[in-house]
Amino acid sequence: MRRPRILPVFLNLLVAASCAPAEVPTESEEDLVARARGIHARAITVDTHDDISANFATPEVDPLNADRQVNLEKMKAGGLDVAFFAVYVGQGERTPEAYAAARESARGKFEAIHRMAEQMYPDRIEIAYTAADVERIVGAGKLVAAIGMENGYIIGKDLSLLKAYYELGGRYLTLTHGGHNDIGDSAGPREGEPEEEYDGLSAFGEQVVAEMNRLGIMVDVSHVSHDTQMDAMRVSKAPVIASHSSARALADVPRNLSDEALLALKANGGVIQMVALGSYVKTRPEYDAARQALMTELGITRRSDIQNLSEEQRATYQARLDSLAAAYPEATVQDFVNHIDYAVKLIGMDHVGISSDFDGGGGVVGFGDASEAPNVTIELVRRGYTEEDIAKLWGGNLLRVWREVERVAAEAQAAPGGAP
Repeated sequence: MRRPRILPVFLNLLVAASCAPAEVPTESEEDLVARARGIHARAITVDTHDDISANFATPEVDPLNADRQVNLEKMKAGGLDVAFFAVYVGQGERTPEAYAAARESARGKFEAIHRMAEQMYPDRIEIAYTAADVERIVGAGKLVAAIGMENGYIIGKDLSLLKAYYELGGRYLTLTHGGHNDIGDSAGPREGEPEEEYDGLSAFGEQVVAEMNRLGIMVDVSHVSHDTQMDAMRVSKAPVIASHSSARALADVPRNLSDEALLALKANGGVIQMVALGSYVKTRPEYDAARQALMTELGITRRSDIQNLSEEQRATYQARLDSLAAAYPEATVQDFVNHIDYAVKLIGMDHVGISSDFDGGGGVVGFGDASEAPNVTIELVRRGYTEEDIAKLWGGNLLRVWREVERVAAEAQAAPGGAP
């Protein structure tokens, strides 16, 4: 009588069991959030655009805890290490008197940023003049203030002002803002202006880009027209940035970058800092039309008109506005990260970053101020981004560009005739 082949059968079962795919434990939401917060804490986190008011860093607008989307307490709470505070001056007339007023306005904002860091809160925040400064200051446990300049109108027609602003700490310049200036065409011409004045950069604008390269000021192509973007990337010998723009393919507004511009940015070696500004993250044409109809019905032509409504009218206006918002939801962190996803797939991980335009209209649901910055990281982790990816997105790519801009400037200044 033949004995049953127990051992071979047992061995076969053992082999089969060992070849079966192991069950991968599912990460709980609690564990995912904890992991994301750890990644966020280890990254150097940079927001490349935060607006300030003319009375910033005064008792009326205390940088520590003023009612702003970015203050020092909110930066600390949200693990936001670096904020580029914007020296913004709106587009005005192109006259000597208007240029002088623009210079005065810009200087006041430079002084406010220095006052915050050097007089009011030197133990909490320090100004970075180089990419290496950012790493040193963060390593010392302090917050970092960097300075961006929004609107080349602040130099008027005077190229020498670039050096003066550089010495005050300005490390990027947005070439235009709302309206064409002497440097080039804007993405948003002012009323009465032609769609384009120069078909891109002006001859003076090309000189401006060359001088920015020589000094070590990052060329910023947010707010500029498509042709100006393409010209700036053609002329610049250093990588450029878009300090606060998103992808036009997902939100078709003039300030966002087209696929053509994004691909040119990649070829240039630059970085687009995706902006968490709701109307540039998600367009809501039905909401906009319905809101405009409501305002027309109630005789509202500007925001201040709301105060002139009766109490009953104000209640009606708010209730109907709330109803519209429910029907056409605002942009969320998820919508914002969709733009990051899109750009990463199109131009690669090394060319995408993060910005907010806080205190200038920025914010989406879930990332409404600096204290909510970790929510962006949580969403990135949820979508499978690695710690290395997230470190690049939150600041690594911007710092790489900054270093390259510094390198190009050092070479230019070392060349014969390159020194100031």
